[in-house]
Amino acid sequence: MTDTKKRHIAILGSTGSIGTQAIEVVKAHPDKFQVEVLTTNNNAELLIQQAVDLKPNVVVICNEDRYEQVFAALDPLDIKVYAGASSIASVVQMDTVDMVLTAMVGYAGLLPTIKAIEAGKSIALANKETLVVAGELITQLAAQKGVNIYPVDSEHSAIFQCLVGEFHNPIEKIILTASGGPFRGKSREYLSTVTKAQALKHPNWTMGAKITIDSATLMNKGLEVIEAKWLFGLTPDQIDVIVHPQSIIHSLVQFEDGSLKAQMGLPDMRLPIQFALGYPNRLPSTFQRFNFMDYPTLTFEKPDLETFRNLQLAFTTLERGGNAPCIINAANEVAVDAFLHDHVSFLEISEIIESCLAKATFVQNPTYEDYVQTDDEARRLASERIKSLV
Repeated sequence: MTDTKKRHIAILGSTGSIGTQAIEVVKAHPDKFQVEVLTTNNNAELLIQQAVDLKPNVVVICNEDRYEQVFAALDPLDIKVYAGASSIASVVQMDTVDMVLTAMVGYAGLLPTIKAIEAGKSIALANKETLVVAGELITQLAAQKGVNIYPVDSEHSAIFQCLVGEFHNPIEKIILTASGGPFRGKSREYLSTVTKAQALKHPNWTMGAKITIDSATLMNKGLEVIEAKWLFGLTPDQIDVIVHPQSIIHSLVQFEDGSLKAQMGLPDMRLPIQFALGYPNRLPSTFQRFNFMDYPTLTFEKPDLETFRNLQLAFTTLERGGNAPCIINAANEVAVDAFLHDHVSFLEISEIIESCLAKATFVQNPTYEDYVQTDDEARRLASERIKSLV
């Protein structure tokens, strides 16, 4: 990126945790970035505030019932306002957009990402579900269109940062670090009675509700394992997970000579967001600096795959391939939503996912249409399972 040209960015999911932190990064570097598009699912009030502040060309509110409210506030400012999920898939293709930050939650991020890649836009990928659901389709399309995908997840950003200058050197394996979440070291008996409030208290990171629950069940790490396969062209046996409660080492790469490279820093999502938006340049920041004396001991332990079955389920589906990751992603989204609405218990989340994986139609070489059908089927099966548990 040259200093003379601003990068024009579409932020999909601008009112969520990643979106709001991305806006902090953009505002800290007004000479580098211009926000072209903002989108949200439902938070009309914050979307309006962001648009008044940033003056994007276009905003999209997915919830069509909130359109009139957003239009009335922003039309006088010459900001175009659209509604509905299909509008997001359209605006990412605008000529004025250079890069699309996909910070939407869940399966909803898949189609806009496909449309952005088809239009030749660089992708800053915070929506891991896109690669979990349709990794082969996305990576093939990106290669065909010559589009770069820059990871925003802290772990995948860490791997990417370790690989800069090493792209010609084969990876022996990668090691994704996990904090272990709020229930690290707890038994299944303990987990059988945990509450939503307990599960939402992550020890190190401030994130949205869905990803925080995924971190508590270790499904977030499972989804990251699947995402890593596609981002870095790895086989399942080249991906390890280690629990690192301090969340200072964000992940590591091991090369053929046995050497390990790690990326370290305080747990702050603005750093990987800024790295993705500004690549290949490291931009200055005022983020808090790491002090070794604050963390005199860094510890590591094996993940407990028997207690936290979701991580094992993710490795199983990675080995199986096809549409299996799409099945567990859809089932997980429905199960987590049910947990957040107090319809199922914490341990029932993995039971629901396992049930769907056993019942859903398996497709070895899925097309986009297969992924859509799989997502629908898995959600239906998950909902049926939840009704049987209530």
